[in-house]
Amino acid sequence: MMRYSLRGPRRAPALLATAVALATVAACSNGSPSGPPSGPSATGASASAAPTGTAPPPSPTPTPPAAPTPTPSKAYPLSTAPGTVPAVRAHQAARGPGWKPAPTGGVVLAANSGALADEGRLLAGELGVPYRGAAAAGPGDVELALGGTGAPESYTLTVTGGRVRIAGPDEAGVFYGTRTLKQSVKATGAMPEGTVTDRPAKPQRGLMLDIARKHFTAAWIEDRIREMSDLKLNQLGLHFSDDQGFRIESSSHPEVVSAQHLTKAEVRRILALAASRHVTVIPEIDSPGHLGAVIAAHPGLQLVSASGRAPRGTVDISNPDAAKIVDELLREYAGLFPGAYWHLGGDEYVALMSKNPEASYPKLARAAVAKYGPSGRVQDLATGWLNDRAAVVRPTGKTLKAWNDGFFTGGVAVPAKDLEVEYWTGREIGARLPVSYLNEGRKVVNLNDDYLYYILGEPNKFPYPTGRRIYEQWTPRVLRGSTPVPARYDPQILGGRLAVWCDLSRAQTQAQVAAGIRLPLAALAQKVWDPRPPALTWAQFKGLASKVG
Repeated sequence: MMRYSLRGPRRAPALLATAVALATVAACSNGSPSGPPSGPSATGASASAAPTGTAPPPSPTPTPPAAPTPTPSKAYPLSTAPGTVPAVRAHQAARGPGWKPAPTGGVVLAANSGALADEGRLLAGELGVPYRGAAAAGPGDVELALGGTGAPESYTLTVTGGRVRIAGPDEAGVFYGTRTLKQSVKATGAMPEGTVTDRPAKPQRGLMLDIARKHFTAAWIEDRIREMSDLKLNQLGLHFSDDQGFRIESSSHPEVVSAQHLTKAEVRRILALAASRHVTVIPEIDSPGHLGAVIAAHPGLQLVSASGRAPRGTVDISNPDAAKIVDELLREYAGLFPGAYWHLGGDEYVALMSKNPEASYPKLARAAVAKYGPSGRVQDLATGWLNDRAAVVRPTGKTLKAWNDGFFTGGVAVPAKDLEVEYWTGREIGARLPVSYLNEGRKVVNLNDDYLYYILGEPNKFPYPTGRRIYEQWTPRVLRGSTPVPARYDPQILGGRLAVWCDLSRAQTQAQVAAGIRLPLAALAQKVWDPRPPALTWAQFKGLASKVG
């Protein structure tokens, strides 16, 4: 305890005031009112009570100020990964409140990230917050940024300090980061604290629609694009020419177009939406089979067997007029569709589905010998047809695709090396195992008809696929049946697509198709994005898909 010794009359008032002030501070620290005491001032009373030259009585010893009590900070549990479909690949947990949309926050773009304006506006509208464009990130903001290194379509999403930052080396990756944020907020109202590091396992992920056998409206197709993009799927195949219909407006051959069809204006609207959601549209004019709509307008192109049989949808590939019309259509639509891919079809050419094509179709046999020599067969003529159609589209720079049963071995003609294999079936006569394509060094996309074919009316023992079966049993390496190919081939398998075929077009309405493919599409999205066995049970995944979808 300190004492104040007052030695002289001149210093007494000042020292006494100091002592009283300290006592007052001590009293305030102990809960006394902080205002002045009632009655005469303490200093004045003490001064008047002490005669000049006489030391005043000692003041009470002041109590030292108590240490301030800290305001307790909220203790946050360690965060967990956000619940999304597909699941994020990695999440670094942290302690903090996470992030929730608030009116004071908004979506902003980092420096040199102006290309993300579409993504920013879309996200702001979905979250119900302002879009402020290029601006410094403030409290409560979501910042989108281009830059850094990483795999294509990868992103990093960081939640800290009450802000969100989504960054990636390309626009697609940042967009997928916004899908993660949107889904988490939709499911729980918030995005957890921490850092997500994410990227797809496969570069080709999507849906294929048979719009030839059944007319789907542009609005319905646009809804599927929105659904796909939220699942981080990036390809939409449009099979728009078949026996039952030709469904896109044509200027080169309007006579082949069905009454119900998409106008080119509607197609451009679809393409614009797809591009804004980072979905590539893959057009397909299937040939030399599945051309019934073209043959209906040009019956002279029909293939006829030795017995007089005219197999539906099958053009005579020895007739140059057939090639001329198909090539004119290819050139027309290659200009309409700006995407990086083109599907040539090539499947189920009926002449090659007979036991002895040369005997059944002698005209084709003669044409094959004339073109390829004595060893030429009908399969060589079909391979030559596929290669010739590829040569028409190749100058556009598009990657070319064809169905697996359009590739033949052991012939004089060899399919072009740059054709990607769209593997769908092993049911055809002389079916080749998937590894035979992979051993050739081919790149393959998985459309396994045992898991991924949604065929309206379930004909030919094709039950509707279930999301559960895809989720629990299928992987991109399961190309045929249920047996995966060896892991060494995994880099050649580029991904997978769910395929909707409309063989019995009236079996389901558009709304029923949309409902029927919802969970299969979600399960596919999980399996092509994340190569690990799913962490959730099917029941848990199904519940999550309902929350975020």
